[in-house]
Amino acid sequence: MEFFRIKRDIPFMRHALVLNAVSVVTFLLAVFFLATRGLHLSIEFTGGTVMEVSYEQSADLGKVRTTVESLGYPDALVQNFGTSHDVMIRLPLREAAGQSSAAQSEHVMQGLKAADASATLRRVEFVGPQVGKELFTDGAMALLFVIVGIIVYLAIRFEWKFAVAAIIANLHDVVIILGFFAAFQWEFSLSVLAAVLAVLGYSVNESVVIFDRIREYFRKIRKANTREIIDKAITSTISRTIITHGSTQVMVLSMLLFGGPTLHYFAVALTIGILFGIYSSVFVAAAVAMWLGVKREDLVKPVKKKDDGQPELP
Repeated sequence: MEFFRIKRDIPFMRHALVLNAVSVVTFLLAVFFLATRGLHLSIEFTGGTVMEVSYEQSADLGKVRTTVESLGYPDALVQNFGTSHDVMIRLPLREAAGQSSAAQSEHVMQGLKAADASATLRRVEFVGPQVGKELFTDGAMALLFVIVGIIVYLAIRFEWKFAVAAIIANLHDVVIILGFFAAFQWEFSLSVLAAVLAVLGYSVNESVVIFDRIREYFRKIRKANTREIIDKAITSTISRTIITHGSTQVMVLSMLLFGGPTLHYFAVALTIGILFGIYSSVFVAAAVAMWLGVKREDLVKPVKKKDDGQPELP
């Protein structure tokens, strides 16, 4: 399906060097923020106390959040859980203060009851730092396995040059997402990690579409050079890109605007990933493949000749 068709190929690769220089600067800035500021990890990774509080009426999250912050927990996460009457409160671990999980929950409940007598504690759970460390390690391993799987898949389906180009583009997207979270100290939770993994698959899908079209045009067009083939492949997929990414972004924006605190950073990570995923598939993956010297012979089997010198159909 196409909303429009561009008849003249857009010379994307003509500006690849300048745009990739911008990518390198952005990537280095992301690495700098990750190295200097680090990620603001949620309690799933660092440990803390999780409380479920129930109210007779719909809970005023703003009021609950203000109450919890006034008790000395500015980093606490307050969100609805299940229904509008139930609230989940996540308190960060405070080892330095020597305050136990039970003492934390009791202190917070006293403040909540003072603000609203109908507040009832339904459940308290403590996430230890060791569990958080294991979650972080498991998440990093999941990310590594996804990357290795993408490399193997692309190397088998296409050619190693495309595999290298795609994984560079994917790592570019992941590091930039993490760089945004480090620069602005947004909370990095399990939901954000899930968004990063989703972006990896989403970005590689766009690269695969472009690589498929490049291989198709290498077979159909014999006289064009590699740069012209790549420009034609990207131009022919623009309509598909706009439809796919536009509809996806509408859904993600709805989560960002109306999903509340629960989905906020998940939607932020997806938004950054979608935007940079489109950019990297065109100006990073395709350009790197071009600079690695991908050519027709890498993707199209040479025509065999019979003994009489006549070409033999493959």
